[in-house]
Amino acid sequence: MRALREDKDLKQIQIAELLHVGQKTYSDYETRKIRIPLESMIKLAKFYNVDLNYICGISSEKRNYPLE
Repeated sequence: MRALREDKDLKQIQIAELLHVGQKTYSDYETRKIRIPLESMIKLAKFYNVDLNYICGISSEKRNYPLE
């Protein structure tokens, strides 16, 4: 998640606002100190246009978020 954020030149606080959490909470998501809720993962996948497998670290292949 950090690499995706940095690729777009975004700060943690900007993504935290998108997810409606504090910057510290988002930082804990990035460092995997706490688990990110599924709803937030989906929101990030849509925002970055990558599939959930990539966001979760299951796949290293960046595929586009599946559109309906």
